[in-house]
Amino acid sequence: MDRIDAMRAFVAVAQEGSFSQAAETMAMSPQLVSKYVAKLEERLGVRLLHRTTRKVSLTEAGSHYFQHSQQILASIDEMETQLGGLQHIPQGTLRISAPVSFALKHMAKLITDFQAVYPLVHVDLQLNDRKVDIVDEGFDIALRIGRLKSSALIAKKVAPIRVVLCASPSYLADYGTLQSLDDLKDHRYLHYSYMERDDQEEIYRWLTHGIEPSYITKSYVMSSNNGDVLVNAAIEGAGVVLQPTFIASEALSSGKLVQILPEFEPAALDLYAVYAHKKLLPHKVRCFIDFIDGYYGSPPYWDQAMATQ
Repeated sequence: MDRIDAMRAFVAVAQEGSFSQAAETMAMSPQLVSKYVAKLEERLGVRLLHRTTRKVSLTEAGSHYFQHSQQILASIDEMETQLGGLQHIPQGTLRISAPVSFALKHMAKLITDFQAVYPLVHVDLQLNDRKVDIVDEGFDIALRIGRLKSSALIAKKVAPIRVVLCASPSYLADYGTLQSLDDLKDHRYLHYSYMERDDQEEIYRWLTHGIEPSYITKSYVMSSNNGDVLVNAAIEGAGVVLQPTFIASEALSSGKLVQILPEFEPAALDLYAVYAHKKLLPHKVRCFIDFIDGYYGSPPYWDQAMATQ
């Protein structure tokens, strides 16, 4: 027995004064209304209604239960109305996890523009380069960069992410221009340490054209878990760096860095918006997913800026 339906049936009988009138109000048969009330009385262990051939009236217990039932049902109806409103008018807190460097460079305007359209949505943006557990950590959406493996999560591709090998003109003047990927073994390599192992291996296979990568993995002169730091170090002449263009595009466009071996540029990664549920998706999440789709352009604006130089 559905306790809420039974409670609604009892309240309808108490308000209408008869089972037949309550049945008409609830658009069900009098027999079903009577069954609901009888089962409710059986579960509670008390009689709620006095029944005669002429009328139905509340017992003392029924009078108390009627008052509380009205309050409970009103609260449920109000909650359902509010939740329904959330599905039609995006509001509430939207918790987003995003990579540090990408968020610092490219998400402030995105969030500002999104909230201009949906002003009732409060955005809680948390920056972290590790892979967060969306469900356990209470995030609505996570932005992730890479090649996603199959999972129970839903992933929306947002933009391609080019990764380029680059160095400063001063560094290349001191250490020489690379002619092939194999030349990397003779150069100072700046290593991004916060990659997943599979991504590291894939990048090293690219760096060495499948050659044993140990001389790359063991010979880097600097390691950091932040791409901005590595790009800034490369600008200062510290070495060769492999980083996404959403970080390095400004330096590449201004000539502070130059791309090395563009003919060997690795296949692009992708930026994804990842979320946990597809059915009954909160409207605030759906609106953000739709809003970010195409927001950065195709190609993304940071790559367009490089192409115009």
